[in-house]
Amino acid sequence: MKTWLDPEPILVPEDLRAVVGGHPVVAERLARRGITTPEAARPFLDPDAYTPTSPNALPDMDQAVSRLQRALRDRERILVWGDFDVDGQTSTALLVSALRDLGGSVSFHIPNRFTEGHGVALPTLKAQLDAGADLVLTCDTGIAAHAAVDYARSRGINVVITDHHALPPTLPQAFAVVNPMRLAGGHPLRELPGVGTAYQLIRALYGTQPTDHLLDLVAVGIVADVMVQVDDTRYWLQCGLEVLRHNPRPSFRAMMTRAEIDPADLTESDIGFSLAPRLNALGRLADANPAVELLTSSDPAVLAERINELEGLNQKRRFLTRQVYAAAVQKIEQEPSLRDYAALVVSGEGWHTGVVGIVASRLVEDYACPVIVLSENEGIASGSARSVAGCSIVEAIQTQAHLLNTFGGHNMAAGVSLPVENVYEFRRGLSQAVRAALGKTAVEPALSIDAYLALSEMDLDFAEDLGRLAPFGNGNPPLTLATKNVSVKSRRTLGSRGDHLDLRVVDETGHEQRVIWWFGDLDAVPPGHFDLAYTVRPNVFNGKREALIEWLDARPVAGEALLKIEPRCDVVDYRQVPNPQAALEQVRRDDPEAVVWSEGVALAEGLNRYQLRGAAALVVWTVPPDPVIWQSALDIVQPQTLVLFGQRPPFDQPDALLKQVAGLLKYAQTHKGSEASVSELAALTGQTEATITACLRWLHQHTAMQLTLLSEDVIRIETRDTPPETADRRTAEQLQARLAETQAYRRYWLQQRF
Repeated sequence: MKTWLDPEPILVPEDLRAVVGGHPVVAERLARRGITTPEAARPFLDPDAYTPTSPNALPDMDQAVSRLQRALRDRERILVWGDFDVDGQTSTALLVSALRDLGGSVSFHIPNRFTEGHGVALPTLKAQLDAGADLVLTCDTGIAAHAAVDYARSRGINVVITDHHALPPTLPQAFAVVNPMRLAGGHPLRELPGVGTAYQLIRALYGTQPTDHLLDLVAVGIVADVMVQVDDTRYWLQCGLEVLRHNPRPSFRAMMTRAEIDPADLTESDIGFSLAPRLNALGRLADANPAVELLTSSDPAVLAERINELEGLNQKRRFLTRQVYAAAVQKIEQEPSLRDYAALVVSGEGWHTGVVGIVASRLVEDYACPVIVLSENEGIASGSARSVAGCSIVEAIQTQAHLLNTFGGHNMAAGVSLPVENVYEFRRGLSQAVRAALGKTAVEPALSIDAYLALSEMDLDFAEDLGRLAPFGNGNPPLTLATKNVSVKSRRTLGSRGDHLDLRVVDETGHEQRVIWWFGDLDAVPPGHFDLAYTVRPNVFNGKREALIEWLDARPVAGEALLKIEPRCDVVDYRQVPNPQAALEQVRRDDPEAVVWSEGVALAEGLNRYQLRGAAALVVWTVPPDPVIWQSALDIVQPQTLVLFGQRPPFDQPDALLKQVAGLLKYAQTHKGSEASVSELAALTGQTEATITACLRWLHQHTAMQLTLLSEDVIRIETRDTPPETADRRTAEQLQARLAETQAYRRYWLQQRF
């Protein structure tokens, strides 16, 4: 539970109150932000009253524009080099589509997160230049690409950099370096993301030609990269939201249809919680280059194929995120000394690096301090950092550069890689830098309350009034409101996967309101009376516009305590039943809606871990392979009834598992383009991904199979003439150790009382 910080009284100038009108909390919020005059309030509330800054205010803009004009005039081949996050995807798509509209000969490349990493990798750049490129144009990357720029120059190729990340001590010797970080602090262009910087280049290049059709990409990139929404960044987001609502590109319209979002009612929340995660899943778990094809295409067949791919990857991302989050929380609980540092640095072996950034963001919310989540693989710890207001995480990380292999980022987010043996010293040094930046010995989770109001005030008119302060996000969070002494009258799960809670909350006067708790836990709904903190915004539900109240936190009322509720699951135990198949068939007849979780066993048709959804009943046919996967499954399904069978997969011994995995790989080589997914192999065999990874190492070293890691999850399968002459005997020991861990947990699970 967080410490609530009650609002301090504030004097609102009468002329501001008169101009703003509406509910008093709107003018009070503006005054607390330092917006105290009508002249300052008007452009904040109304983009039509704001004058955007000229793109020529950015350093090197003239050089960048003149070089692109020459490339377009002379039909030079332009290579756009982007990045794999959503900001990089939208930046790349923006530049590619804008330059092609001008008749440019444009190709693009987004690095693979797992094989190339961030930045401009020299081997790939060489291959791209060999294929033919006369000009390299970067977006959302390149500011530290000294070696790549020098190599391109050695071949007579100009490089134009557009980026927004922190500046290195010296700039690369590029033809032009367009980066808002080169501007003075407080400049209206300073907080642009990569896509915003790329858009300024296109604005300058297009001159008097309209560029508004590109603003849907700009809006998605701003929200996805959690940029500070001030000045021009806020203005372009406001404009981009209007494009998304009224004239989005075909890809965004198709994504909104799949996500059941009405474009006319779209908000920044829909970008942050629906559109951006789908695009992010592509870069986090696979290759982000198809995202550019999606964002620049109008072909229905291409859109359908790509969006189906996004949906599948997003579903997998959600499970992996829960899995790594559960493992990280478990480690923090087991090692409470981690909380003694000013920065929370937590690491684990084999955590999927594609989701560690999401987990870091959740831990920042939990612990209110900068967080770095690292995945340990073969002696290297790599991962993502997220920060809090007042601490530039990339500057703090830079103080420990002597311990690192690579790092980069901006004030609120960064990536880092270092030897595992340096993690402890890195944690200590980083915490010293963070403590110096924040000026505190400790930071406790806190929630600043903007106003205490009655539930009866939460109507649509009030929500629409608060909506004038939108878009909300970093630098302009939604108002946190609170109502005292409420209780929960009813509760139910919500969403196709049951991830969320739909609650009816009642106050002392008997007034009821519907409250949504995103990713809430039924077992965490407090009993009795409590104070509720929430946000409110306009929303459309069942075709009707309403005020949507979103749960943030709860605290006990004076004299009461929030009790920890024991799980309310009813348990039906068939673990010792003599005929489990017959019992399962009866369960299915009695409850056709029950979710059956079955992996590695052909006897029961069901869903694997990545297909689970919310349901009233969860039938556990296969014994889970480890406690983290078990907890993640419970978090997703949130069942009211557990039906336990606990059949063992037939692949718990090395020989059986190796034979099964080899067969699956041969099938993938023949029928799936010679590629296989580690996570899918784990689900098909009922094992952990760490066990499958150990299995793949053994097969690579002891058989004619040549297995190449294309990403953290995808491997390429090729066949060699003969197996390698030498093999590391430790691979067999590692596989045996992994299987022994799973066997021990399965024995425990089968005997555990639920």
